[in-house]
Amino acid sequence: MKFTVDEFRAWKNKNITLLGMSGVGKTYLSAILRESHWFHFSGDYRIGTRYLDEHILDMIKQQAMQVPFLKQLLRNDWIYIRNNIKVHDLGPVLSFIGKLGNPEQGGVELDDFLKRQALYREAEIATMHDVPHFIRKAQEIYGYQNFINDVGGSLCELDEPAVIQQLADHTLILYIQVTDQEEENKLIQRSQSDPKPLYYRPDFLKQQLGIYLKENNMQYAAEMDPDEFTRWVFPHLFHSRIPRYEAIAKPHGYTVTSQEVSQVKNEKDFLQLLETAIARQS
Repeated sequence: MKFTVDEFRAWKNKNITLLGMSGVGKTYLSAILRESHWFHFSGDYRIGTRYLDEHILDMIKQQAMQVPFLKQLLRNDWIYIRNNIKVHDLGPVLSFIGKLGNPEQGGVELDDFLKRQALYREAEIATMHDVPHFIRKAQEIYGYQNFINDVGGSLCELDEPAVIQQLADHTLILYIQVTDQEEENKLIQRSQSDPKPLYYRPDFLKQQLGIYLKENNMQYAAEMDPDEFTRWVFPHLFHSRIPRYEAIAKPHGYTVTSQEVSQVKNEKDFLQLLETAIARQS
């Protein structure tokens, strides 16, 4: 959605999608707005509880069935396993995605990794198509006036124009951009110090995997240390996503910087930042 500043101020039910890499402040803003009674729609929470729930449980059960004691309990329905994902703790989703590399070091073999990546992509697309439905639910059932859509950093990787168009039709898209070199270095260093599972578009993964294997004199992904590959690939992923975010924000949304976001302390600050972004683009 596009607005003038006056139109934005008059917009009774504000619905905002936050776009950007993990670590730029999307969840920080969502937490502030949740305290001001905005409905917080967490994309990864919806993915984990609705679209990947069965796959996550099957993965856990497959591991449990390798333990004779647990195998007996499961086969006799004496215990059950459930997914206990939380908005602030997406561990089950991250565990399902996994890290590409040597299984003996906690990695996932390439064929299985690609299957999980494809399932995650399908789940994220379905989740984003749920946004208009949840906007209605937030207002009509729960009585929330405003809605914040906290999407994963991989939204720009989906190559699904219909998803972006739907978000643009129902929400104001706000891209949080990292412009400061020091801030960029901090974000990359933070991600490398605690490497987490990531989604990669297939062409990017194929290209980067080939480069990494050649640089390290390896033939197979199963030879890689999963954490080392994730550390190595993150800066490449970060820089490859920037033009993709910009290609969404330029025609469909507005842009602010992560430094501006860090100055937001409450709902009033956030709304003022949005007005600044709208005026700046106008």
